Amino acid sequence: MELTRRQETILEIVKRSGPITGDQIAERLSLTRATLRPDLAILTMSGLLEARPRVGYYYSGRSPNRVVAEKLCSVKVGTIISIPAVVTENCSVYDAVVAMFIKDVGTLFVVKEVGLLEGVLSRKDLLKTTLGGHDIHQLPVGVIMTRMPNVIYTTSDETVWSAAKKLITHQVDALPVVRSATQADGGEGLEVIGRLSKTNITRLFVELGEGQ
Repeated sequence: MELTRRQETILEIVKRSGPITGDQIAERLSLTRATLRPDLAILTMSGLLEARPRVGYYYSGRSPNRVVAEKLCSVKVGTIISIPAVVTENCSVYDAVVAMFIKDVGTLFVVKEVGLLEGVLSRKDLLKTTLGGHDIHQLPVGVIMTRMPNVIYTTSDETVWSAAKKLITHQVDALPVVRSATQADGGEGLEVIGRLSKTNITRLFVELGEGQ
């Protein structure tokens, strides 16, 4: 989060003299309260300052980086996910390549016909297979995909912070977002309900930077 010079000055005044009223801050800067109102609103909404009626503004004790971190820890995966790009296990490698380009994604999720997660197929998987001299029109993706239970996934209730750490730790571009589901045989499975990608997280950072 980048502050203007005036906002940084206001922050320093409140750190040294808080609690302090808006009129007192304006007087020290030789400005009107109306002029400062947008800056005080930004600093308050961002969590850097707190305000109490008849008391004034005081420093929250949080740095701009800490405010962003706390925001990421409060945002749930389910609020920023995208529609998942899926194929079935019998889909040919050729058709998977076409699907990946058409849907403009770097990862495909392999599911059963009822939508339960079976595996994950990355751009790297397809590239290695295509360059390996295989008959990609006949080879099913089930042969080359990463299968359960080796698939890293997330849920709607997980925080974006935690899910982002999974992306980095496991060096993947996207995670399937799943929820528990009962299979036809009575067993438990994971239904794919969304996709969390690095693009989703980047978009969130942009929105935070714009104060949304």
